[in-house]
Amino acid sequence: MRTVLKLLGAILTLHLAVAAAADDLYVDVDRNGRSFAVRAEATVAAPVSMVWEVLTDYDNLARFIPGLSVSSVNLRSGNRVQVEQKGEARFLVFSYPIEVVLEVLESPSSSISSRAVGGNLRRMSGRYDLKSAGGGILLRYTGELEPEFGLPPVIGTLAVRTMVEEQFAAMVAEIERRASLHK
Repeated sequence: MRTVLKLLGAILTLHLAVAAAADDLYVDVDRNGRSFAVRAEATVAAPVSMVWEVLTDYDNLARFIPGLSVSSVNLRSGNRVQVEQKGEARFLVFSYPIEVVLEVLESPSSSISSRAVGGNLRRMSGRYDLKSAGGGILLRYTGELEPEFGLPPVIGTLAVRTMVEEQFAAMVAEIERRASLHK
């Protein structure tokens, strides 16, 4: 019982620390069988050009996104980009290697859509939307993923939520960091 309480305490502490990373950061994860629907949003204090610059800085994402060790552009043709990413999904003592090749479609200054075309995820798709909001930019992400490996029901949803919160908060922090350098 004591170990379970420590584990729950560690999870709550991690969750609160990540949630404090951005004032209005919102993340929701719903499970449907083996797949997860993800929604995340935050308002960033940055011009749309800076938000776009960070989101499309594919070759440097691994520098500031937790769990991502490699991110590189394999091919670019107009507004289509093929990006290869490697890393790991970590939660407490569990670690799962992730490799994905994404086909990305950029609609400059408004949205970025992606879908997995290779790698060890059964399915993955996502979309960033940018919208002006009260002196900043509302950054909204929606996506769906289905890993090849099984995740336990309660722990799986919490693990995906924690990973998305960490990564989305890091993206927001990098946008705001770069914006503050250009003031």
